[in-house]
Amino acid sequence: MTEYEKMLHNLPYDYTDKEVQANILRAYYAMRDLNQCGAWDMDELHRCIHALIPDAHPSVIICPPFHCDHGNRISIGEGSMVNFNGVFLDGGGITIGAHTLIGPNCQLLTPDHPHDYLERRRTIETGKPICIGDDCWLGGGVTVCPGVTIGNRVIVGAGSVVTHDIPDDVVVAGNPAKIIKKNE
Repeated sequence: MTEYEKMLHNLPYDYTDKEVQANILRAYYAMRDLNQCGAWDMDELHRCIHALIPDAHPSVIICPPFHCDHGNRISIGEGSMVNFNGVFLDGGGITIGAHTLIGPNCQLLTPDHPHDYLERRRTIETGKPICIGDDCWLGGGVTVCPGVTIGNRVIVGAGSVVTHDIPDDVVVAGNPAKIIKKNE
């Protein structure tokens, strides 16, 4: 199994591998084009989004600037929107449902590095997927940690850090994010 295939299967992989780096470079050029798009040219914006994130629904809006590792490890559903300064480290895969709003300065972070400091010196990481359901709203500055699943119709308060799975139909906030009420 190649290092890239290991990444696709969320196994430990060497992120300095040539095939992995080639995919990152492809994303870099697509991201550069997206980040130079003007908001007034929606056709060009959608073309740039699709070039970076082939599995984004045609109705998705991403407000530049936007940063990611690969782009092709992200899936975004119909009617969803990512506001300015999104950072999606997507080696582990990121799935965002339909009609979900991601506020400015949000970070979705899938890489998980070894916890042993000697192992961390190696260029090995594991991606843990992030899944965000339909009809969610992540306020500005939210961070979602590796391996987290957020259910449907969840509101995450601005500045929160989501470190564990969140069930459907709740409002969470804080660091770490905790349920503060049920959605009505």
